[in-house]
Amino acid sequence: MSLPVALRNTISPAELEFIASEEIVEIRPTVKMDKIRFISGIYGPFIGGRLVKVPLWMAVNLKLKKKCNIVAPSWLSVDFLQEKLTQETSRPEFSSLPFRFAEIAKVMLDVASDDLMHPEKLRSLLKDLREARQAKSRDGLRLLSDNALSLPHLCSMEINEIRPFFVRGMGVLIQLAADRPNPPDEFTL
Repeated sequence: MSLPVALRNTISPAELEFIASEEIVEIRPTVKMDKIRFISGIYGPFIGGRLVKVPLWMAVNLKLKKKCNIVAPSWLSVDFLQEKLTQETSRPEFSSLPFRFAEIAKVMLDVASDDLMHPEKLRSLLKDLREARQAKSRDGLRLLSDNALSLPHLCSMEINEIRPFFVRGMGVLIQLAADRPNPPDEFTL
């Protein structure tokens, strides 16, 4: 994604995908392998057809080598996303989604779309969900006070997208608060 220079002080979407690659997913191996030891943990043994939990990066690597099928997370289904889209369009607050849903869904659709049911419908629902959530962000989020903001249920990609605007806006609010005269102290004698 090409961003203006003023917005490049934040993490890129590719970097967020890299961070999300540590999320644990389930795979169904198509080959037999012993346990594999990494600094982050021990994964396996891999037995054909038996579900194994591994980090997303490992699942992608094995999928690209045709050594497994990736099992879609329960939230990456047409029914679940349709329900969340309905919530987004009918309620003022953000619906609850996994914190890294956008990054994981993108990787799953790019690498393992053949393991997903109705991948094109999923892409469409994710796009609609993203647009509905972006519209809510643009319409405004409530300020709790001069220096606090409430952002319940925003996901990592969404926080990353709006961070530069809110950092700049909070800077302006701080300047305005510093410029206003102090009210007289009522309790001085």
